[in-house]
Amino acid sequence: MQKKIYVVGMFDDDTANKVQSAVAGIAGVTSVVASTEKSQVLVDFDEGTAGIEDAINNAISGTGVDVLG
Repeated sequence: MQKKIYVVGMFDDDTANKVQSAVAGIAGVTSVVASTEKSQVLVDFDEGTAGIEDAINNAISGTGVDVLG
């Protein structure tokens, strides 16, 4: 499944890289691209993995970026 997650607070490449690394480390995530220009994180993941969407949102929030949805 692919999902676009809109965020606030990802203003530079360093923060985008932190978000990408945090989300990529989650079991079931197959790819992730964080875009500062679009203020979004595009994630491909296995929707059969229990709790993965909450884990993704928590990983993003853990980098200091606010998840809008």
